[in-house]
Amino acid sequence: MTRAIARIDLGAVQRNCLRLNAELGDGVELCAVVKADGYGHGADDCASAALNGGATRLAVATATEAERIGHGFPHIPLLTMGALTPEELDTALSAGSEVTVWRQGFLQPLADRARAQGRVARVHVKYDSGMGRLGNPDPTEVMALARACAESSELELAGIWTHFATADEPESPFFDEQIDRFEVVAGAVKSKFPDVKAHAANSAAVLRDRRSHFDMARCGVAVYGLDPFQRDPADHGLSPALSLRSYVADVKRFETGNSAGYGRTWQAAAGTCVGVLPLGYGDGVRRGLSNNAEVLVRGRRHPLVGTVSMDNVTIDLGPETDVEPGDEAVLIGTQGDETILAEDLAARLGTINYEVTCGISARVPRVVFE
Repeated sequence: MTRAIARIDLGAVQRNCLRLNAELGDGVELCAVVKADGYGHGADDCASAALNGGATRLAVATATEAERIGHGFPHIPLLTMGALTPEELDTALSAGSEVTVWRQGFLQPLADRARAQGRVARVHVKYDSGMGRLGNPDPTEVMALARACAESSELELAGIWTHFATADEPESPFFDEQIDRFEVVAGAVKSKFPDVKAHAANSAAVLRDRRSHFDMARCGVAVYGLDPFQRDPADHGLSPALSLRSYVADVKRFETGNSAGYGRTWQAAAGTCVGVLPLGYGDGVRRGLSNNAEVLVRGRRHPLVGTVSMDNVTIDLGPETDVEPGDEAVLIGTQGDETILAEDLAARLGTINYEVTCGISARVPRVVFE
């Protein structure tokens, strides 16, 4: 019995990368995104599995992530995609990471820190083709940035990139608009600097349109077997890598009107049995799942009833049950012939699968297997 455990199938991560690589054209590299501790799956082990599956590069969002991954995988090209303070630049560069720029004012501090470390900083210029976050929306300024990086003795132009706002919305025409815009800018940059890598595709774009692949694809959610379109990963040949498991700590007999949990938000309509599981929102089981989820025990679905608390949830086992204390309980994953996907929980919460797995807290141990 384990209070709460997230089991991570590294074989699934490897297979997912093989699947994504099969979608990419010849010469297109797969960059596995392992930010946010590998979307809650464990960055180090998943990075290794992704590389075994054919990824040739890794990407993160922060300087501390770059430090961890860069020192763990010193021979693998690494890109830090997020904004960095001057101090964070030092951390990312010392880890051997490539970094992102989108304003002229970034170049001199970056060059100064690269010189102080006795290295050349490899730079990816970010074009804002419509995401409206980080990146420069002016193609002329993007070209000027690319030229400045290429001509600097402390900087090396490594990439030109963008990010899609609606790749996961199949009916959105804005996705095609962004591709069209990026094609023009990336083409102009590569006409002057042909060795630069152009990259735009995330997981959804890789599976949606090969025109988005360019020289490299940055895949995150699909690496972990989560569906970028929030449906069933099997529709795209992906295998979920994470399952969240607990056990039944107690089974209690409830009479009509007995309640479970804070606020008495659920009361037994008739005599029934209630199972108590020793995990809750302190482990990442969101409070929004109160009276709004199912749990697998002995291969059968049981409704989660009552308010999710920090350390416990309760499930309705029905008036007659063979469930006993010590039985395994599955909140995400497969048991018998039944499966609960992260996408299922996301739909109940009105969110996305990314948030479900990233929200599994650090007090839940990740145990890897293949």
